[in-house]
Amino acid sequence: MAAAIARFFDSDVWWSFKRSPVTVASAIVAAICIIGAALAPFIAPHNPFDLASLNLIDAFKPPSWAEEGTAEYLLGTDDQGRDMLSAIMYGARVSLLVGLSATLFATLLGVSVGLLAGYVGGAVDGLLMRICDVQLTFPSILVALLVDGVVRAVVPREVHDQIALFVVIFAIGISEWPKFARTVRGSTLVERNKEYVQAARVIGVPKLRIMASHVLPNVVGPVLVVATLNLGLAILAEATLSFLGVGVPPTQPSLGTLIRIGNDFLFSGEWWITIFPGLALVAMVLSVNLLGDWLRDALNPKLR
Repeated sequence: MAAAIARFFDSDVWWSFKRSPVTVASAIVAAICIIGAALAPFIAPHNPFDLASLNLIDAFKPPSWAEEGTAEYLLGTDDQGRDMLSAIMYGARVSLLVGLSATLFATLLGVSVGLLAGYVGGAVDGLLMRICDVQLTFPSILVALLVDGVVRAVVPREVHDQIALFVVIFAIGISEWPKFARTVRGSTLVERNKEYVQAARVIGVPKLRIMASHVLPNVVGPVLVVATLNLGLAILAEATLSFLGVGVPPTQPSLGTLIRIGNDFLFSGEWWITIFPGLALVAMVLSVNLLGDWLRDALNPKLR
C-alpha cells in the first residue's frame, strides 16, 4: 500500500495535478462539497427536517449580513423556517448519492455491454450498438422522464415515496450507459487484436476471463474520464427531475427540490431561498467537470 502511494506521488498524473491551479482549486471545492454533504448530520448547524425544531416565526429570515438577518441562520431560512445552510448540506447529500449511484450503475452496465460488443463482434456487436444509437437519439433527460413516468404508472401510488430514490437512480443510470458502452467498445476493438490477447486465446483462456482480466484493465482510463464527466451530468439530471417535481420525494429534498421551492418566492424578495442552493449546485457540478477535463488531459499520452 505504501509503495503504491509512493508511486502515485511520483507519477505524471500527480505532477500534472500540482502544476494546474484550476485543478487544485476544483479539487478543494469538490472536497468541501463532499465532506460537507457526507458529514451533514454532524456539522450542520440545524436539522432542517426535524419537524419538532421548526418554527414558522423564523420563516423568510434573510442572510445574517442583511438588515433583519441573525447570526443563528447564516444563509437565512425558507418558507418553513428551515436553516438554508443546513438544508443545502442535507440536500447535497441526496444529490451526490443519486449522482454517484446513477453513474456507478451506468458504468457497470455500459462497460459490460461495451466489452461484450467489442470482443465478440459480429451480430452481437451490431445489435448492441444499434440499441445504443437509438437511445442516443433521445436527450438523456427525456429518457429519464420516460422511465420515471412508466415506473410511477406501474407501481402502486402508496409506495411511490419509498422507491422514488431508487427510481431516479435507475432512470438517470439507464439514460447514460450508451456513452460508456461506445467508449469501451472502441477501446476493446483495439485491445482484442494485440499480442497478449491472442496469446491468452492460444493457451485456452476462457473469453469471459480474457475480457475481465486482460482487456478491462487496459480500457479503464477512458472509462474513468467518462465517469467523472458523467457525474456532473447525473447531478444536473437529478436536479432537473426534482425541479420538475418527479425526482426525490419532498421528505428527502435535494438541491433541485430546494431550488424549486425557492423559485416560488424569487420575485417576492426572498431571493436567498433559491440562489444559495443554485450556487451550491453550480459549484459542485463545475468542480467535478473541471476535474474531469484535467483527468482527460492527464491520461492522454499524446499531451504529455
